[in-house]
Amino acid sequence: MMLAAPALRVVPVTIHIALKDVPGALTEALLEETIRITHAGLVRDFGIEAPRLAVAGLNPHAGEGGAMGREEIEVIGPVLDRLRDEGMAISGPLSADTMFHAAARARYDVAICMYHDQALIPIKTIDFAGGVNVTLGLPFIRTSPDHGTAFDIAGKGVADATSLIAALEMADEMARARA
Repeated sequence: MMLAAPALRVVPVTIHIALKDVPGALTEALLEETIRITHAGLVRDFGIEAPRLAVAGLNPHAGEGGAMGREEIEVIGPVLDRLRDEGMAISGPLSADTMFHAAARARYDVAICMYHDQALIPIKTIDFAGGVNVTLGLPFIRTSPDHGTAFDIAGKGVADATSLIAALEMADEMARARA
């Protein structure tokens, strides 16, 4: 699952699980698969020849060398090293609290985040109405608005179509990149 807007693309490694369960769910295999699918999707669906990936750490300040957790040393770091050795342009693990300001975003094409809120809070803060949910790794293009179904406002004439339009426009851009 990628959430994309003009100013930011994010991919959470773990998705809809409790925060307390994230460390156990975060494995080298899952992280590597997520990064590979994301990298391939940026090339195929967004036309980015050499994607730049920024990878967040799990812990505050990316663990500070193990002082606040060992996931960056034992799980995240080894995966990033292997993928860098293959030629991927990857930075990280980075401290998530400093990777979403404008100057930092200019240095990467996508942010790989370890859990749901680490990824979704920045994109929904930066561009709630323009966010698009993209499913990467499929043989076809799949986009949708980056919000829920909003059944509570259905039929009331108050819905905003901005995110639907953004999803359709992104699907068109992705189709052109694949052509």
